[in-house]
Amino acid sequence: MVGTSLEQFDFYLYAYFSAFFVGPLFFEPLGAAGAALASFSTIAVSFVIRPVGALLFGHMGDRLGRRTTLLWTVTLMGVATGLIGLLPTFAQAGWLGAIGLVVLRLVQGISLGGEWGGSVLLATEHAHPLKRAFYAAIPQLGSPIGSILSAAVFIVLSLTLPEQAMQEWGWRVPFFLAVPLLLVSLYLRRAVEETPVFSRLASTEGRARRPVLALFRTRPLALLIAVAAAQLGIGSYALMNTYTMNYGAVVLGYPFLQLLSAATIGSLLQLVTVPLFGALAARTSSSLVVGIGALGTALIAFPMYFLLQSAGFGVLVAMMVIGGILPTMSWAALGGLMSDLFPGRFRYTALSVAYAVAATVGGFVPLLTSALGTWTAQAWWHPGLVLVAMSAVTLAASVAAARQLRQQQDTEPGPRADDTVAA
Repeated sequence: MVGTSLEQFDFYLYAYFSAFFVGPLFFEPLGAAGAALASFSTIAVSFVIRPVGALLFGHMGDRLGRRTTLLWTVTLMGVATGLIGLLPTFAQAGWLGAIGLVVLRLVQGISLGGEWGGSVLLATEHAHPLKRAFYAAIPQLGSPIGSILSAAVFIVLSLTLPEQAMQEWGWRVPFFLAVPLLLVSLYLRRAVEETPVFSRLASTEGRARRPVLALFRTRPLALLIAVAAAQLGIGSYALMNTYTMNYGAVVLGYPFLQLLSAATIGSLLQLVTVPLFGALAARTSSSLVVGIGALGTALIAFPMYFLLQSAGFGVLVAMMVIGGILPTMSWAALGGLMSDLFPGRFRYTALSVAYAVAATVGGFVPLLTSALGTWTAQAWWHPGLVLVAMSAVTLAASVAAARQLRQQQDTEPGPRADDTVAA
């Protein structure tokens, strides 16, 4: 959980950075609208490359081990994030800084392509099968913790530095923090033992020789279901933490600090709700919790964005909280749902590929929502339409996942041999 939190801190740091600083600093000649689209495109770039990281690190995770692979992913993320803080702006070096930014975003995306699946497996494969859904929810705390830490850094800098200093050099400070955080992550992950599931597979030669081929040959439908189930959990973060932040500041006129504070309050609440939803998934089923979260999100999407048009700070916070709780249900139970769909011998590849493909789609959410806003003349309902669409896809996937798991239990009764953990 701690390692994933630090890696998500690096990634969310850029999400906040792109919402407020990337356009003016690196894409100034494109004008306000063009710079905003370009900054959201740098978000999308890191998502598009994620499947490459998923294939690379998924293969490593299923062949070399979960722990070894996670040391590589966090190192790539930390180094790339620190280097972003050294980039020259357009005023300093023209388009050179923008090119460097895109390259480093590609490195971040490759890293995250193998991060999520490994962190979930490191938790779940140390757990008893009956507690897997709860254990799978704990690494999911990395996302709100990373969001809180990155937002807190920007809030402190905004309160202590004048706006001109923030534009000139203050924005670099959070990225330099990636270096000491990288050292902490490496220390923690080196101290963790390899999972019992992988150790047993390695000792009995039960590992898949070509995990990705085994995945596509034996579990193609499960992979499709896993990708669809992840749409809301991933896409809602991109919509709320990137697009809605920029939309609230540029279109609706909310102060930057108010938006950042409201998002941080919503993330703080998730520190409580994520483990609670994980416990609920362990007592019921992961697919049920994912489905309830998706249905609830669809019902509140339009009212939430309607009220946001003329809200005070209290209503703004309430919208961020409500808009975070229900998608968080789907997010908290996602790891458990995916882990149940795949056997251990190629599970790292399966989770990584499914998450990476879903994240690639999610990476385009800010860009597509921005384009939809332009096409509809910033109609109040345009972000709600995107949120409902993602909810519908995830709801359908949760129903399909429950059916798929019942079919697997009918054909493979009893616990899988590669999933049993010593008491």
